[in-house]
Amino acid sequence: MVEQRPFKSLVPGSNPGRPTISNSLRLARLHKHPGCVPPYACSSLVTVTPRAFPFSQTVSTSNPVKRIVIVEDQTAIREMLAEILRIDPSYKIVGESGDGQEACTLCLELKPDVLVLDARLPGLSGVDILRRVSKQLKNTRVLVFSGYESPALVREMLETGAHGFVEKTAGLGEFKKGLETVANGGSYFGPGVAALLRNVVANNSPASGIDLLTDREREILKLVAESHSTKEIAQKLGISVKTVDNHRTNLMRKLNLHDVASLTRYALEIGLIDHRSNVRV
Repeated sequence: MVEQRPFKSLVPGSNPGRPTISNSLRLARLHKHPGCVPPYACSSLVTVTPRAFPFSQTVSTSNPVKRIVIVEDQTAIREMLAEILRIDPSYKIVGESGDGQEACTLCLELKPDVLVLDARLPGLSGVDILRRVSKQLKNTRVLVFSGYESPALVREMLETGAHGFVEKTAGLGEFKKGLETVANGGSYFGPGVAALLRNVVANNSPASGIDLLTDREREILKLVAESHSTKEIAQKLGISVKTVDNHRTNLMRKLNLHDVASLTRYALEIGLIDHRSNVRV
């Protein structure tokens, strides 16, 4: 049985008959903290806020752990990046994918702080992924880590929501610098990409025509570049053959490209299709 001890035996120096606020304040003065009530002098008659104590706990101001999703179709590279980041306490891997369509679903479900994204993937390209998720994941930072860095591709990735772009040939050191910078709100470009962008600016290169295309025209460009026939495209998209022809005519005019081989090369250059796709150029 627990012994019931009176208040007077718990608070040294208290008045046996009246444990009042004034007695508690007197104790505070004895402790050289005027106006402050020591923790052991508190009773139901005294209300003390935590900030009244000189012993309050300091709140940590360190950056929170960044939740990361890695989208990379080459398994060895994806697993290597995941292993490197798992030993860094600044990051937590919450998802991995090697397929474009699966990556969209994963990102929308997990809502990561940072998305590490390859530009060319089976199913959907990196540009297509960003077009689908960027409006819903406004707080997600995006670092592109790709082996392809053509001017058109870099421009497309930046316009669709990427905050940084590091070429795979730059090495893991550059990747980690880029990741840290992007994760903390900055922009970062690997040395190869930075040189490419400087060259584009210096030569005053014209803007890519891809931004002139509608979503439907982009879909048809991708399917044409993947060697699908007009009839196959119509069946796949649920539209008429005539509608497909009209869209193809319009996109060729906008891009100033007038044959399937040119469309295919262009789609490869901007990362709309993967170079390992079954295409004929």
